[in-house]
Amino acid sequence: MNTAVAKTKGVEVSTELMDDIFADAGAGSSFAAEEMTMPFIRLAQQMSPQVNKNKPEYIKGIGAGDIFNNLTGEYWDGAEGMRVIACASVTKYTEWVPMGDGGGFVGEVAPDDPVIKQAVREGNKELLPNGNEMVKADNYYVLYETSDGAWNPAVLDMKITALKVSRRWKSQINLQTAKHPKTGQVVKLPIFANIWRVSSVEETNKNDQSYANYSVQLEGRIKETDLYQQAKALFVSVQDGEVKAAAPEEKASTPDTSGDKSAEVKDDEIPF
Repeated sequence: MNTAVAKTKGVEVSTELMDDIFADAGAGSSFAAEEMTMPFIRLAQQMSPQVNKNKPEYIKGIGAGDIFNNLTGEYWDGAEGMRVIACASVTKYTEWVPMGDGGGFVGEVAPDDPVIKQAVREGNKELLPNGNEMVKADNYYVLYETSDGAWNPAVLDMKITALKVSRRWKSQINLQTAKHPKTGQVVKLPIFANIWRVSSVEETNKNDQSYANYSVQLEGRIKETDLYQQAKALFVSVQDGEVKAAAPEEKASTPDTSGDKSAEVKDDEIPF
């Protein structure tokens, strides 16, 4: 009997069993899109339930500033970060009841709804005429690299203080070009052609509150055709409306910085 072992997600199994598993690949694990939830990639803050042992969302070993998957519980050291492919970007507007009035998600606001232009800024908050808060978020549909080298889909949403990072990321994406080796033609690359490293850095607002924010750096071009096609397929699914992010579970991933003008996006402050 073959006694060699393979290690998958920290568990050693015999290669004989792995052969059986691979022979049954996908059996019973395919579901309709509406039956599944697209996970979110989030930043853990000091007050996040993921770092509190008494909360059901607690993730063992995680610390403030680390990046985590809210569905699988996977997490990455914030300083080292994780590798992602940004496949599509969609801007969302959501309405929230202020925390002082009990808080809670009201619903999405259509991008062309005139109420968006009626919102009034107070500090880093956008207040609607009815007194509720409007939160803008840039949702990046990404493929992220797992510990075993696979690339899985998720949504990385940037809002509140992270919007300044998002604007710089979009600018970086927009600048990526390539020269065809045969024709010499230079074209702008599709959004899904590059791999990025997303990590976290500590920032402080004028109230001396520290919080984690994103940092994004270009790693390089995708080199494998299969991975490129996988990223392109996610882009097409988002464009066709087949893939959508679920309603947000929480309004913000940063401390309340009401009245904090330092949170109002200064591009030169971005750790890029």
